[in-house]
Amino acid sequence: MAKKLYYKYWGKACADDRQGSSYHLLPYHCLDVAAVGWQLLKPDKPLCKQLAKQLEVEPEWLRTLFIFCLALHDLGKFARAFQGLRQDLSDDLVKANPRMSYSERHDSLGFCLWQETLQTKLLEQPLSNKSAGNGWLDHLEPWLEIVTGHHGMPPKTKLRTRNFFEVEDEQAAMAFIQDAIALFLGDFDFQPLLNKALKKRLKPVSWQLAGVAVLADWLGSNQDYFSYFDKPKDLNVYWQGTALEQAKEAICALPKTPEIKAFQNIKDLFPFIQQPTPLQHYALAEPLTEQPQLFILEDVTGAGKTEAALILTQRLMAQGLADGLYIALPTMATANAMYKRLGKVYRQFYESDSDPSLILAHGTQELSQAFQDSVVLAQQPITDGDYLNGNNEEDQELSATAYCNAWLADSRKKALLADVGVGTLDQALLAVLPARHQSLRLLGLGRKILLVDEVHAYDSYMQKLLDALLEAHARQGGSVVLLSATLPQTMRETLVNAFHKGLGQAAPTLSDPAQYPLATHTPAATVEQQIDTREAVKRTVNIQRLDSEDEVIAQIRLAVAAGQCVCWIRNTVKAARQSYQDLLDAGIDANRLSLFHSRFAMIDRQETEIRTLQYFGDGSTPEHRKGQVLIATQVVEQSLDLDFDVMITDLAPIDLIIQRAGRLMRHVRDAQGNRIGQEGVKDQRGTPTLYLFSPHPVEDADVNWLKPDHAGTQAVYPHIGQLWLTAKHLVGRGQFTMPDDARDLIEGVYSFDAEADIPDVLLDGSMQATSKTMVQKSMADLNVLKLNKGYTRSSGDWDEETRIPTRLTEEETVSVALAIVENGQLKPYAKVDSYAWALSIVKLPEHQWKKAQQQIPDNLNALIETLKAAQKALRWVEILPLEEGQVIYSSQHGFMG
Repeated sequence: MAKKLYYKYWGKACADDRQGSSYHLLPYHCLDVAAVGWQLLKPDKPLCKQLAKQLEVEPEWLRTLFIFCLALHDLGKFARAFQGLRQDLSDDLVKANPRMSYSERHDSLGFCLWQETLQTKLLEQPLSNKSAGNGWLDHLEPWLEIVTGHHGMPPKTKLRTRNFFEVEDEQAAMAFIQDAIALFLGDFDFQPLLNKALKKRLKPVSWQLAGVAVLADWLGSNQDYFSYFDKPKDLNVYWQGTALEQAKEAICALPKTPEIKAFQNIKDLFPFIQQPTPLQHYALAEPLTEQPQLFILEDVTGAGKTEAALILTQRLMAQGLADGLYIALPTMATANAMYKRLGKVYRQFYESDSDPSLILAHGTQELSQAFQDSVVLAQQPITDGDYLNGNNEEDQELSATAYCNAWLADSRKKALLADVGVGTLDQALLAVLPARHQSLRLLGLGRKILLVDEVHAYDSYMQKLLDALLEAHARQGGSVVLLSATLPQTMRETLVNAFHKGLGQAAPTLSDPAQYPLATHTPAATVEQQIDTREAVKRTVNIQRLDSEDEVIAQIRLAVAAGQCVCWIRNTVKAARQSYQDLLDAGIDANRLSLFHSRFAMIDRQETEIRTLQYFGDGSTPEHRKGQVLIATQVVEQSLDLDFDVMITDLAPIDLIIQRAGRLMRHVRDAQGNRIGQEGVKDQRGTPTLYLFSPHPVEDADVNWLKPDHAGTQAVYPHIGQLWLTAKHLVGRGQFTMPDDARDLIEGVYSFDAEADIPDVLLDGSMQATSKTMVQKSMADLNVLKLNKGYTRSSGDWDEETRIPTRLTEEETVSVALAIVENGQLKPYAKVDSYAWALSIVKLPEHQWKKAQQQIPDNLNALIETLKAAQKALRWVEILPLEEGQVIYSSQHGFMG
């Protein structure tokens, strides 16, 4: 066999002294990736069927064309500039050109080479498929843009390839393409490719195909399955005898798609439910359609929304509309809690002999011990002994149940590929932002139910991104379940419109004003249904305004003396810290007082979270609860199952007040605080009273209405008009009844008509907040991907160095870690064996850190340099003395991810 030019180019090279070949020839790596694509796009699998249906082509046709394109994904590696990266491999390879610098990545180089040179030259060449002619080459560009963007973002265009390729390189690439055409497209039907309408249909589908390309390249680069081969071999022989077989092994090593169990009854999922709530009855009985669907479930706290959503999830999965689930929550703390909760039920979605994977997906997933234990267990067989040995605590049982494949756990980019995922909404929103590997996230969500909890909890920026996510998910055939206790009508309409835009359908007209509790299901014969709620959560909450912090402290002292447990939710960390100290000064026993906010070191944050759930959670006992006081910020107002005898809250927007009130006497208990599981029994702790720390909502309120005592509240919630309306409705009523008053309260603050009631002097501040909201929405419009343009550079502000945020903050934060000076060295504050530095991290506002930096003593510089050398992840380190024996350091690039 005459040696082809393309055998002189390496595609993969060893970075160490591993046995065997030190490099893998480029054509073989290209075929390896194509072979993985061949396995991923099996025509009988749901992914290929769905993509083919959207493109209006046959699955076999799509598979053939796309794996041919995958074989060309690394055309840019024919660049002499790339080949010069390794000059130590073999004399059989092309020689480096010192004048050619590798200043552009090979993915962009490959696409630009096609645009600038290869397409034109191939049009001039006689190809093996003479009946087809060469006209189809003009229609290949968008397909090659997808596959050359296999490193997580679309390739650049219009680069001068002469700066990177020699003539011999172009000839080698040409020869490889011609042989790939002969290998894959010998009897291919090119007619569908010539249809101009296909190019238009490709744009929305291109995002998922880009995800397939990324995944195929990752798997096809795994040396555990694709051994390096450096000797020339006929491409067809390598394809049939090596690439396809190795790809089959690589795919078989991945977690198998588990078989979904048919839905039987609620007891299979939740054995503890004796009597389903009305919302759960709805989830059991509501007819499902055969297309992607959106559910919005609105009900009071404690109505069983999560269980209802999971019932709908299994029913949708059993109907063939999804293979898995991703639950998106507002914070890492709520995601951690849901991860533990879901670990007890998710296997019931699948047949008993399946091993579905459960992944925790957020920025500090590696710090969850339950998650780390599940990763370890995934690497060894689970036997009865694993369940029987040990201390039988909840986390150990969860870890043995929550099977998690180590490959999936290796990267948050791959986390959404797991069968069942729990994480923050941020991880899902990255699928619609110009962030690297967003296509892999979108692909991972493609065959899943997207379940978003606490939908009202997101600001206008995140809401706009969520709209884009719903549109994208509907377009790729995904169903969505949204949960909220309190959802303004305008927001509900926006979410429904976004989903129907993705379906390419007109959205239904929603009732105005809507009833409550409410289930919205669309597309469906009956879009809106008013739902009753369970008797146990129907209640009247009294409102008592407290005018000063002294009054709040006096109320807390009374509650503690009566043996009640208390929560005071403050709107800022600064206020929470000060109130904690004030209560200590007022004589509250430190053993009865807890502080919970977002700026603890991670190890203390975890311990505080665990203690909070233990003392005030579902299973808390009278011994735990008696006389305990929790000073907390917004971290406790949603998704954490907490129950307090007395609730005091700073003034906040009405929907958040309702959420906070949902933590007041949440579970039915007797007068001593014991849980009562018996249905129909009322709480014996008396009528719940919500204490509202707020100025009086006087009609002649001036611009200083919230100052000085509530300046922090105005900084966090700048729409002063909405705060005034909230106080007016609550104080004016003196009480509210759930669920009867929920809709009136929400619309009384958020509807367009409500603005007319705001005092004129407060309108300026309210208008500034409204303008800020519009700016946030404009920022979201600017940042979100233009998915209708397809997987191309013009779809968004793609930049290697830019990190597009999933949420906006008033001020940048800095990741800071606590350290202790021990024996002349800096040691992590967290005294643990694993992730000690990461668990020592706390986030501080940038202005606080800048102020702290001024206090760094010069004599610690040597310790800083030693720490830098030992901890390579630290780009720079600064140190601040806090108290004797303890210092602080900051890493700009941090561990927070």
